[in-house]
Amino acid sequence: MVSISGLRYLGTAALAGALLTGAAWSSGRPVDGKPSPAAPVKAAAAARLPGYSADRNAYFGDLHVHTYLSNDAYIFNVRRTPDDAYRFARGEAIGHSSGFDIRLAGGPLDFVAVTDHAEYMSAIREAGKPDSALHALPFTQGLFSTDPAEIQRAFTAFTMGRQAGTLPKEFNNPDIISRAWTEVQQAAARNNQPGKFTTLVGYEYTSAPGGRNLHRNVIFRGANVPAMPYSSSESNDPENLWRTMDGWRGKGIEALAIPHNSNGSDGLMFDSVRRNGAPVDRAYAELRARNEPLTEITQIKGTSETHPTLSPNDEWANFEIMENYIGRDIKVTKFAGSYVRRALEDGLLMRDKVGINGFKFGFIGSSDTHNAAPGSVEEPNYFSKVGRTDGTPDLRRSVPPNGAKTWDGVAAPDPKAAIIPAQQAWGASGLAGVWAEENSRDAIYAALKRRETFATSGPRIRVRFFGSYDFPAGLTQRVDTVRQAYSRGVPMGGDLLPSKGKAPSFLVWAVRDPNSGYLQRAQIVKGWIENGVAKERVFDVACSDKLALDQGSWRCPANGAKVDLTNCQPDRFKGDVELKTVWTDPTFNPKQRAFYYVRVLENPSCRWSTWDAIRNGTPPNPYMQATVMERAWSSPIWYEPTA
Repeated sequence: MVSISGLRYLGTAALAGALLTGAAWSSGRPVDGKPSPAAPVKAAAAARLPGYSADRNAYFGDLHVHTYLSNDAYIFNVRRTPDDAYRFARGEAIGHSSGFDIRLAGGPLDFVAVTDHAEYMSAIREAGKPDSALHALPFTQGLFSTDPAEIQRAFTAFTMGRQAGTLPKEFNNPDIISRAWTEVQQAAARNNQPGKFTTLVGYEYTSAPGGRNLHRNVIFRGANVPAMPYSSSESNDPENLWRTMDGWRGKGIEALAIPHNSNGSDGLMFDSVRRNGAPVDRAYAELRARNEPLTEITQIKGTSETHPTLSPNDEWANFEIMENYIGRDIKVTKFAGSYVRRALEDGLLMRDKVGINGFKFGFIGSSDTHNAAPGSVEEPNYFSKVGRTDGTPDLRRSVPPNGAKTWDGVAAPDPKAAIIPAQQAWGASGLAGVWAEENSRDAIYAALKRRETFATSGPRIRVRFFGSYDFPAGLTQRVDTVRQAYSRGVPMGGDLLPSKGKAPSFLVWAVRDPNSGYLQRAQIVKGWIENGVAKERVFDVACSDKLALDQGSWRCPANGAKVDLTNCQPDRFKGDVELKTVWTDPTFNPKQRAFYYVRVLENPSCRWSTWDAIRNGTPPNPYMQATVMERAWSSPIWYEPTA
């Protein structure tokens, strides 16, 4: 194991360079008799873009972004366009609906998709025009308030009407939707800069039967897209979306769907039965696996990795947990089917039962901003997500109400304590990371498709993860570490097949974001099937500060890092710039189907709500978490005991 605390003050440029790049090469080396499909392929030099690396670069982006074309965003007083969203992602300032300018503090993103809701796209914007036929409808009259409470009532009325199918039929106007869809495409085309900044055309499919979240973002490979987006207005059963995507693919239109906020699905997102009540079968598993290679594991409306009830032995499971239906005062009661780790375990069982794993997901994070502000997930620079309804600390309930200077006498939060009931559980998260040869649509989409992706809760932590039976000795010390890992193993998102008499080893390599906290530990989360029952375990595999890993408990000792809650100053003498190790599974059973993924934890730092309080000169809200441990997750590697 290598844990380089001595490099704490040297910055990360050299480390990141080693982590990110390498000489061009090609690999035909088989992994247990089969070629590794994810190995980089040497491209023709003439076709390469600036920054090309055959060993692949880390790129950070946001694939869940709403602008004024989304009806809820427009109700929230957001008037920023897709072009504004791309400008913000490139580091420019834009105006917030609450009257101040906003800008990314951590620098530009590498790629973005604007994903406005397909359902009635831009209808509310159209209704806001005095000369529009929609403007005169009685339903329209209450949709344009600037008062946060009235805005929330309008949003609830619109959302409930959409879900119940009771909105005026005039709102579902194909001409309005078509014009908005054209605007999405044209903005993406105008702002795409191959080699520097990539735009991907996309939209959100917003199914929510009974208020239970089955939303997906649909991301297209290129400019070849359907004439109209397929929405839940056509069907709220995702199977019909996937069949439509199959039809597009037959016409040369390549797309993938990314489910999000499974935490608000009340067990539906990863259910063992289909929407029609039939049990999941092989055809369903194949259909889903073909169209949904990824899931959004973290965003502002909570993190969906796991829940303390599902993972009671995971001390870090209680991270930005939101237990409400989306935008509703209804509690989620079914955690199984709502969280990704359990879904991965259920996918192993599905593989045994029907022959296909339909829950074989890689991971991304994204923001779900409704401010046209991609990547706006920095804790000290947080302005939440829904325009005028939560644009101030008072509306976010992070400071005492009515100008008070203490929380004395303020009752514990209840559903009426904030404009949006679950808002106090929202977190400043997340980002999507990909490993791709260059910053282009084709390369980034290919990384998404093969699941060579990772998620972060906001910081730009770089994470590598490879599995192999044949890593060379001293792999972590070599100058060609990444090249060797690709040629001798599989990266995140891939499969390991059996190798007689050998247990798999895993290369874990993480480098901190220089604008965020130091790294405290790297972990591998394992799930497996034992006698027909899904099991899981979290292994610490790399410790900061030269601390010795206890290989009995597989836990690092606490490094003692703290944060000063009076000024949010972190401990600058604890934690590492880099964590790097090769770990061999001590519990490996070659007959047991399994998955492995990496989770990297930073030292504790102030949560956005504490930053709000400090700027206000008041104590943090005692009913909110004062600190967070920012983190990153790699996509899994799956062990398949049979081909």
